[in-house]
Amino acid sequence: MSGRESQMTEKSNTTEARFWLVLFGATIFLGAFLLFQVQPVIGKLILPWFGGSPGVWTTCMLVFQGLLFGGYAYAHIVTSRLRLQAQVVLHCGLLFLAAVMLPITPDDGWKPLSGESPQWNIILLLLTHVGAPYFLLSATGPLLQSWLSQTDWIDRPYRLYSLSNVGSMLALLTFPFGVEIWFTSSQQAGLWSYAFVLYGLLCGIGAIGLGFLAKRRVPVSYAASDLCVATSQSSVTTASNPTSSDRIAWLFYAMLPSMMLLATTNQVCQDTAVIPFLWIAPLALYLLSFILTFESERWYSRRPTIQLAAISYLALYGLKLAGWKTHLGLEVALYFSGLFMICMVCHGELYKSRPSTKQLTQFYLTISLGGALGGLFVGLVAPILFKGFYEFPLALLGSMMLFLGTYLRSSEWWKTRVDSRLKIGMAMGVPIVAIVWLTFWNASANNQLVAKRNFYGVLSVADGVDLGGERPMRKLVHGRVVHGSQFLDESLKLTPSTYYTPSSGIGRVLGSLRSKTMNVGVVGLGAGTLATYGRSGDRFRFYEINPDVIEFAQDHFTFLKESPSQVELILGDARLELEREADQDFDVLVLDAFSGDAIPVHLLTEQAMQIYCRHLANDGILAIHISNLYFDLQSVVKGLAESQGLYSCVVEGQALESPDAYESKWAILGKDRQWIDNLEQSSARSTSRSSLDQVKSVRWTDDQSNLFQVLKGIR
Repeated sequence: MSGRESQMTEKSNTTEARFWLVLFGATIFLGAFLLFQVQPVIGKLILPWFGGSPGVWTTCMLVFQGLLFGGYAYAHIVTSRLRLQAQVVLHCGLLFLAAVMLPITPDDGWKPLSGESPQWNIILLLLTHVGAPYFLLSATGPLLQSWLSQTDWIDRPYRLYSLSNVGSMLALLTFPFGVEIWFTSSQQAGLWSYAFVLYGLLCGIGAIGLGFLAKRRVPVSYAASDLCVATSQSSVTTASNPTSSDRIAWLFYAMLPSMMLLATTNQVCQDTAVIPFLWIAPLALYLLSFILTFESERWYSRRPTIQLAAISYLALYGLKLAGWKTHLGLEVALYFSGLFMICMVCHGELYKSRPSTKQLTQFYLTISLGGALGGLFVGLVAPILFKGFYEFPLALLGSMMLFLGTYLRSSEWWKTRVDSRLKIGMAMGVPIVAIVWLTFWNASANNQLVAKRNFYGVLSVADGVDLGGERPMRKLVHGRVVHGSQFLDESLKLTPSTYYTPSSGIGRVLGSLRSKTMNVGVVGLGAGTLATYGRSGDRFRFYEINPDVIEFAQDHFTFLKESPSQVELILGDARLELEREADQDFDVLVLDAFSGDAIPVHLLTEQAMQIYCRHLANDGILAIHISNLYFDLQSVVKGLAESQGLYSCVVEGQALESPDAYESKWAILGKDRQWIDNLEQSSARSTSRSSLDQVKSVRWTDDQSNLFQVLKGIR
């Protein structure tokens, strides 16, 4: 063969190699994109069925991390036990079976019944509908990287892990800023299913091309440049046969960021809103740390990064000491910056201790196991062990201990000049630090009479005094927000307080109807304060999703038992219960089911409004509690009223205008314009219809809703 023919053959081989490598890179990228796009898609689909609780997303993440570990275990087993051809046949066959099970949209038969365990229902639903596709997508990165490493076409397959994380983060970022806005939930699920079929085809074509890759090899530099994975020649720091201590270190460096991710997401969602963006933002930062640290060693420097992480700890301490009285943006920024720095340290250390490519799938398997264990602890173990959200300070403490050990290990001074007795003393002092930390962090629990934690959050009863500091009171607290209080003095114990005073919006509505027997429905029980407005012959029907709320209201408050009205308690998600019930013919239906400042969006959609109107009497009134630190819901109320042809106004209650009264804002909707006008005129503070006319109408549906539309300071 002449020199010219040899050059042409080499050029042809190089072109083919570039094509196949780009195809593999695209397959890995698409697989990672679908892997993380399905999380908010399916999470938002099922969120309304399970009360809109932060526990829905925590449980979803637990399942996803478990499936991720399963996918990595599958990749490790097949690459270590089967020949390459058998791996290809098996994986492509499983992809075909998973495609047959599509689409991923669950039907209404999966909606929970009253009293069922939400957590196990969610786990079973996810395993049934997305389990197989997610499991196989999880195996894409390590499996295809292992295939490529056997061809000697790429020198640093770890860089492809960074590429897959870019795909994952792009999937997360495009959801709240594009997919969620442009497509309905059902359309999102359908598009994802079609994209999975495309992924399967690309994976099959790539598997066929694997044979060509094995025969046509070119210098590594060509292949690496085409995938944007050219690297500097830095050495792998772990031996080809990692020790047990290496694997334990991998496990902990993977587990702590996973714990911190879920604990941070729980904490933020509990006090703001259970929305995809607040799931996605911390997860995107988690992935960004993977991208930066696994892309190159230049992004992570041990000492300055640990020092920045320590600064983030101090900021979080300051947030706690300030009593959480901060702007939403600052609060969320401090949480997320702390999370990001923790992830950078842990993932940077993972990359520094990476093994050779022969141990690639074992390394990824250990990382995924650590992530799954972190999710298991936050999702299942912590709610059983703790009465509060203690996993957040525990994750901070664990990270601090690990960082201190990592920092000192790299210090020659620590290795050579520190006495071994001092090292032992510090090790013994760590448990003491942990006890002091948790005692300080949860000092507010000292006044609690009782506290419980379940799927819906942390609930406690505490004795204290009213806002004026004079009268003893008992308060029901969910997270950090009071959901009802009762005076302990006999003369005042049936006086409605907090958001339910006679001058509040709901107080004025119920007061205006006292001339007739009232039939009242209430979504959200709290301490049962509204029962104080009941008289003999009246009927108050409370819907409450959290069984602990019912228990606390009955055992620690007397509103329900001392009300002369007929009191009915219905356990279950109010919307699902109302959907199943016959018409209740309510004179007033009260919506007051917000957990802290979190917004249960599924209660404020047009479909939900249709259900409420079906249960109202002809002249019935709908009262919606819209007090909120972060979101202005007047535009949503206007949209709900317009969707059903109702008139509306907003009545504001003033703080301290009566004993222990809170600032409150109630939206009142009804068919009788004259009645609404009279209510406006009789209220000391109200938003008139002319003022509401200046508010832009926002209409939410079960398929499409976006809290950015009502975030204060945005519009």
